[in-house]
Amino acid sequence: MSLAITGKTAIVTGAANGIGLAIARHFLDRGAQVVCADMDEAKLIAEFGEGAKSDGPARIFAGDLCEKLSLANLLSATADAFGRIDILVNAARSFSPCDPLDPSDEVLEVMMRQNMGAALRLSRMTAKRMIAEAEREDRSTGEIGCIVNVSTLAGCRTQPELMAYSIACAAQEQATRALAVALAPHRIRVNGVSFASVMSASLQAALKENSDWREAIALGTPLGRIAAPTELAETVQYLASSGAGFVTGQVITVDGGRGLLDAVRVPAF
Repeated sequence: MSLAITGKTAIVTGAANGIGLAIARHFLDRGAQVVCADMDEAKLIAEFGEGAKSDGPARIFAGDLCEKLSLANLLSATADAFGRIDILVNAARSFSPCDPLDPSDEVLEVMMRQNMGAALRLSRMTAKRMIAEAEREDRSTGEIGCIVNVSTLAGCRTQPELMAYSIACAAQEQATRALAVALAPHRIRVNGVSFASVMSASLQAALKENSDWREAIALGTPLGRIAAPTELAETVQYLASSGAGFVTGQVITVDGGRGLLDAVRVPAF
């Protein structure tokens, strides 16, 4: 089984911090060229350096990925920098609690737009670019690209205060399956990774305010610990590699077994 991604060009969204940053760095360490996309330009520069604006295997792109123009500019910038797109990792996420009984609550709309809508739109646009590139280069055989969506265990667990976020996560996983079938004839694979008990940026911030959550997560996770973001990045690498060449439409859970017990009243960020 080959997990190599050397020489591949990847776009990673949400790359300024947490899991997105871990995936971007992991891909770079394994020889990929990576366009690191996020809204926070200052954080992107701090992580990847000012030179990443115009040179090197890591390039940064700052913009609102909920805007169609920003997505078009992201794809153009990637093509200009590296000539092609092989991998898209939708790792950008936002988290907000809500009152499930408040009919005026707008959080659902925001969560759907930021966690599912932006990723779905970018996936469609990227797939069209991949197909056009393959036709232009006359690549008549072999895989022409893959997409990996990052979600959380919230998509299949019920916590009323996370209703909006959970619905968005579940919708993203369904979009993963639907796109996998739609894009299979075009030789593009689409998979997802659903995580919990991983030290995301959101969980790290939450633990500063709720220190007892750390013990609760460990006790409620069969493997007894919180995973490092790099452990999730390794699963994403597998799905992006030729080792997963016959895997599509799957959502792999990376949670240390936490979902088997479902006993932790701590959000799956």
